[in-house]
Amino acid sequence: MRRFLVIAFAAAFAAALGSAMLELAPSPLDLRIPVAAHLAQSGVSHPVTAVLLNYRGYDTLLEIAVLLLALLGILAVVGKDNPSPPRPAHPVLQTLARLATPSIIVMAVYLLWAGAFRPGGAFQAGALLAAAAVLLHLVGLLPAWSMPRLRLRLGFVIGFVVFLMVSTALLGQGALLKYPAETAGMLILLIESALTLSLALILAGLFLLLSRDQGGA
Repeated sequence: MRRFLVIAFAAAFAAALGSAMLELAPSPLDLRIPVAAHLAQSGVSHPVTAVLLNYRGYDTLLEIAVLLLALLGILAVVGKDNPSPPRPAHPVLQTLARLATPSIIVMAVYLLWAGAFRPGGAFQAGALLAAAAVLLHLVGLLPAWSMPRLRLRLGFVIGFVVFLMVSTALLGQGALLKYPAETAGMLILLIESALTLSLALILAGLFLLLSRDQGGA
C-alpha cells in the first residue's frame, strides 16, 4: 500500500509539473540579440560558454556548490570500512576499457579547449573523465573509493574555490563576475580547467563511493 501511494504521488507530481511546463508562456525577451552584441566582451567566441561563465556565472557557481553538497551528503552516510576488491570482468572487456580510456581522456581535453568557440566546456569534459573512471571500475580495473584523503578532497573543491577566488578578485570591477576584456579569455580558461578536474572527481565519486556497498560491483 505504501509503495502504491508513493508511485501515485510521484505520477501526480510528474503530471502536474508537465502540465505547468506546457502552459508556460513564451519568453517576452529574446536574449540571443544582446548576447551576440556583447560576445566580444565575454572573452570567448561561443555564446553558450559566454552565458554559462559570464552572463550567467552565478548559476554555474551554484551548480558546482549543489554537486559538492550532494557529494558531502554521500560522504556523511557511507561507512569508513575499506571497500571490497572489484570483480574482474572478462579479459577482453578489460582490454577494451584500457584501449578506450586514453581516447576518452583526449576527447575530454579537446572538449575543454573547444568550449571557447564551439559546444563543449568543463561540464562535458568532466563528465567524460568521470565516465572513464566508471568504465574502469565496471571492468574491475579501478576499485571503489574508500573515505577520500586530503588530495582527493582538494580535487573535489578546487573548481569551486578557483571560481570563487576569481569572482572575489573581480569585485573591484564593480560586479562579482565582470571579467576585464583583456583577461576574460584567460580567466575563463583557468576556471574551466579547475572545474573540469573537480567535476570529473565529483561525478566519479558519486558512483565510486556508493558502489563500495555493492561488493565492488
